[in-house]
Amino acid sequence: MTEVLDVDLLAFERGSATQRRAVVDGVMRSLGTGFVFTSHDIPHDLMDDAYAMLAQFFALPTAEKNRWRVPESHGQTGYTGLLVETAAISDIADWKEMLNWGAEVPRHHPLRTRYPHRYPEQVFPEVAVPGIRVVLVAFHQRLIDLQARFLRIVAAGLRIGDDYFDDILADGSHLTRAIHYPPIAHAPSAEHVWADAHTDINLVTALPRATSRGLQLSTPDGWLEVVPPEGYVVVNSGIMLERLSNGRIPAGVHRVLAGEGSSIERFSVVQFCHPAPWFALSPLPTCVDATHPLRYGTIEAGALLDRVLYDIGLIDRA
Repeated sequence: MTEVLDVDLLAFERGSATQRRAVVDGVMRSLGTGFVFTSHDIPHDLMDDAYAMLAQFFALPTAEKNRWRVPESHGQTGYTGLLVETAAISDIADWKEMLNWGAEVPRHHPLRTRYPHRYPEQVFPEVAVPGIRVVLVAFHQRLIDLQARFLRIVAAGLRIGDDYFDDILADGSHLTRAIHYPPIAHAPSAEHVWADAHTDINLVTALPRATSRGLQLSTPDGWLEVVPPEGYVVVNSGIMLERLSNGRIPAGVHRVLAGEGSSIERFSVVQFCHPAPWFALSPLPTCVDATHPLRYGTIEAGALLDRVLYDIGLIDRA
């Protein structure tokens, strides 16, 4: 199928057995495309505050934004400037800039000791935009809660325990990323696009709001514009979920394009939902049978993330 379906997360949590089965069926069918739309309960005023503060930050002069660059974090916190991230299939950097953040784990937590580059000190432009830390941390937590609840639907679809994803998400290196796509007419050349075709590295990605269109999904019938119903969150599957499901849930291939010569800018926030980096990702036993032979080996989640970050230029190749 090439249609992205909308499902009701709250019906799965509060509805009858029949409603729950319908939601699971809808999610699994829609994730055949790599994308699905879900209802949510994130407060709209929280999103309004976050997007307003982020727009204020991205409007700052470049020299001011660069004060919050943290190159050694490989894009895991702080500001990432224009023409830095490059899709793995492309030689031309994306025309976008980003602000990245996550949750702190205690300084002496074994995850932070073992994977210091996965858990850097979080950097927020608090001096430039007072109050932004509190708002963005709250937004991050609400998005993690939403994704963890959504993954319980996926667990039902994959015939594994309800708590499977809760276990591997504990203290995961979840990353929230605000993205500003400047007018494409201002890009250095006509070859640049907002974000070239790629798949996400993680389990699932949530996109609660974008200020303009541009997101497109690759399907067997060509590129399909992704436009969720009002009040729904876009969720797409990533490389890690594809590996766990032995390819039954493909990673959604997508891109973000502006109209040719467009003078419109675009703001969005996405959150990448990750297992803790010490978990070994192997295809689930329920996803391997004679019809679906084992497709993937075992790899540590943190190692897989590093491999892809290197491919897209967020780990310096110099």
